[in-house]
This record gives sequence, structure tokens and C-alpha cells, in this order.
Amino acid sequence: MNVQDSTSSNTQLKKGLKARHMTMIALGGAIGTGLFLASGGAISSAGPGGALLAYAAVGIMVYFLMTSLGELATHSPEPGSFSAYAGRYVDPAFGFAMGWNYWYNWAVTIAAELAAATLIIKYWFPESSSFLWSVLFLGILFLLNALSVRAYGEAEYWFALIKIVTVIIFLVVGVAMIFGLMGGQSVGFSNFTVASAPFNGGFFAFLGVFMAAGFSFQGTELIGVAAGESEDPKRNVPRAIKQVFWRILIFYILAIFVIGLLIPYTDPNLLSSDLDQIGTSPFTLVFERAGFAFAAAVMNAIILTSVLSAGNSGMYASTRMLYALAVEGKAPKFLAKLTRGGVPIYALIVTAAIGMLAFLASFFGDGVVYTWLLNASGMCGFITWVGIAISHYRFRRAFVKQGHDVSELPYRARWFPFGPLFAFALCLFVIVGQSLSTIENGTVDWLGLIATYLSVPLFFILWFGYKYAKKTKVVPLDQCDVSGRNDL
Repeated sequence: MNVQDSTSSNTQLKKGLKARHMTMIALGGAIGTGLFLASGGAISSAGPGGALLAYAAVGIMVYFLMTSLGELATHSPEPGSFSAYAGRYVDPAFGFAMGWNYWYNWAVTIAAELAAATLIIKYWFPESSSFLWSVLFLGILFLLNALSVRAYGEAEYWFALIKIVTVIIFLVVGVAMIFGLMGGQSVGFSNFTVASAPFNGGFFAFLGVFMAAGFSFQGTELIGVAAGESEDPKRNVPRAIKQVFWRILIFYILAIFVIGLLIPYTDPNLLSSDLDQIGTSPFTLVFERAGFAFAAAVMNAIILTSVLSAGNSGMYASTRMLYALAVEGKAPKFLAKLTRGGVPIYALIVTAAIGMLAFLASFFGDGVVYTWLLNASGMCGFITWVGIAISHYRFRRAFVKQGHDVSELPYRARWFPFGPLFAFALCLFVIVGQSLSTIENGTVDWLGLIATYLSVPLFFILWFGYKYAKKTKVVPLDQCDVSGRNDL
């Protein structure tokens, strides 16, 4: 495999992602275990009304974040994405911390998804080795990313298509059951008013679902990273961004609405919607009630593709972020080396090595390792979203202050400045509110609190450490580089 320096003109990242790839990356980014599994626990905790309200609120926030990122990415598409924007429109040290935070987030998520895959595969092979499955899945993800960006795009296209078809079939079957066309008698709205429904558990239950919904939607920002390798980002990125609102509406809101109508929130099976209990996924429960006896095995296979899709995207995103940091001199230079196919191979190898953390699952227990890895990376996504909101707000203000008109932008985020300010406030609310999940009966789970917030002090150490070392300052609005670029 020939490797050359990224400064060579014929070894730039390849523009290998077509419009259909970008659309599917946008559509499939947030569809995964958050919908197939966590939705059941959300309905059980807060009732169908509380779950719908929480997911709708977070969905609106994510829509505003994606339009903010869409404006930035179409103006200046590059693999460094929000790390580059944060450094350019806020402070180079802030961009440094954003880049390493995002790399860490996805690198650890790869390990978490591999650990999850071993749990899922044991549905069929309960006595098999977690170590061997981790090696196999990590090898598959590595090869998909090592071949070319188009190989990643094609894999993600088909992964996303499987998920989307599943949700569409689920909605059709669910609506038919609601009106009594399948599975027996029509249920109507009876389950929406059973016991204390539609709302249950009070404010703290709602807050817990609110935070779970936020974690479910993480991954939508991948479209910003992929913009740097899109064949026509100024056309493809806005088209993909526009899919976000409808995806949230159809795939999350409508799916949760259907589940809430068909399964009462008091059903104990909803509480055990976890990776090691695939048979009680709300999707499985609905399909089984419709008469599909094979539902558990089919949903297990679909959830496995969802987990591998998340790992595939994590491998891609973290590799490109590490490459961009190296190009900017914020990571070792050798990580900027590219193959002839335009793949940052050394950045990929380093990232895959972090994914080997999943191998710990075979020694310390799959579920324990999976939970710890998710806790370690979960807060990083909200930090990224806060950074996107801040970067877009300052970019638009700098763009106008320097004499430009917003009509010059190839894509404009609506509702500015409300959009980024709303997203910023809601993300901070979730970050602070996360601490409440570690308090039970007046007792603080200090171990859980540390695991949850570990990434926050790490982010500030990176930010202020780089700021001190490089003596960086917040970039004045009239000095921000608002010229569009596409040079990586």
C-alpha cells in the first residue's frame, strides 16, 4: 500500500461521496439502538406523551444544529469540519480541544459498538468468544475504511437502507394494527390513557428521557465531516440536511407514537429493552403481536447492522478528524499521510487501535465494559454540539460585520440567531441535568458521576493547555477568516 504525504497535489482526500451517499449518511446517522431499543425504556419511564415530548424537543434542537452545520459546511467543506470552524471563528485553542474531543468520542464509540456487537451475536452463539467476534468485526470495519471513502459510503448506504426499510415496515404494520387490520382488535387510543398516561413519573422521569433522546440523536453531525469528501458539497450537503427534520418526524416521533398506542407504558417488557434482551425490543413486541413469530431473530440481525453502521461511521469520522488535526499541526504530522486512494492510513490505524479496547469485553464482562465505554464518550457529543452552535453564531456575525450579505451564502440556516442560541441553551441544560441521573434517594453515585463527566474537565484541560502553550486568543469578529475554502 503506497503512502504519500498529504501535501502532494495528487494525494488529497478523494471526492468520492455521491449525493445518494450523503443523503443516506444523513438519514441513517441517528437511526440505531436509540430507536430500536431505548425508545421502549423511554415510554416506560415517562409515558408515551413524555417520551414524545422529549424526543420532539431534542429533535427540534438537532434540526437547528444541522442547519447551522449545513451553513458552515457548504460555505467551507472540509474534513476538519467543526474543529476547523471552532479554530477559525472562535479560538485556535477551542478548535484544538473540539477536534481531539470529537476524535476521542468516536474512537471510544467504536470500542463500545464492537462490545455491543459481541452481545448481539451471542443471541445465536451464546458460548462463543467475545474476543474472536471483536477481532472479526474490527477487521471488517478497518477494511471498509482502508479501501476508499467510496467503500465507506457504499457500506453506510446499505446499512442505512436496511434500517430505513425496517422502520417503514414497522410503521405500516403498526398503523394496520392500530386500526385492527392486523393482529386482532383495534386498540385505538386506549393505551395512551391507561393508568397515569400519557405522562408518567413527573419532571425527573421526563428529564431522564430528554437526556437519553440526546444521546440517541448523536451522529447526525457526521454530515459535516463527510462534506469534505462530497463530490458536490454545495448541492449535496443542503439536500442531506433537509432530510434531518423529516427523519426526526417520521422515524422517531411517529415510531414512538405507534409504540405508545400499541403497547401500554406499564408493560414490564419495555423496561428490559437492552442489548442483551433483544427479544423485548419494542419493535420485536409489535411485530410478534402482529403474528410474526420470527421477529426477535430478524430484529437481532437488524440491530447488529445498526451497531456495525455506528462503528463504521465512528471509524470514518474519527480518522478524518485525526487527519485534519495533523494537517493543521495539532497532531503528529505522520497522521496526515495518505494512501494513493486518499485514505489517511496511519490515522486509521491509530483509531482502530483504540477500538481494540472492545477486546476487554472478553475479560471483564461484555455489559460492564459496554456501559463504561458509553459513559466515557457520551458527554463528548454534547460538547461537540455546543461548539457547533457557538461557531455558527460567531461565523454569521463575523460574515456580516466584514461587509458580506447573507445572500452570498450557498446555504443559509433559518431562524438565526434563535437556532444556535436555542441549541446552545438546550445542550447546556442536558449537560448539567445529566448529574441528576447519578442521584438516587438523596445519595450520590460518585463513581457514576465521575464516569459521566470525565470528558468535561478533559476538554477544558485540552482547551486551556493549548491556549497557554500557544498563547492563542479569541479571534475578533473583524479578523475571522470567512472566505470559503475547499482545500483539504
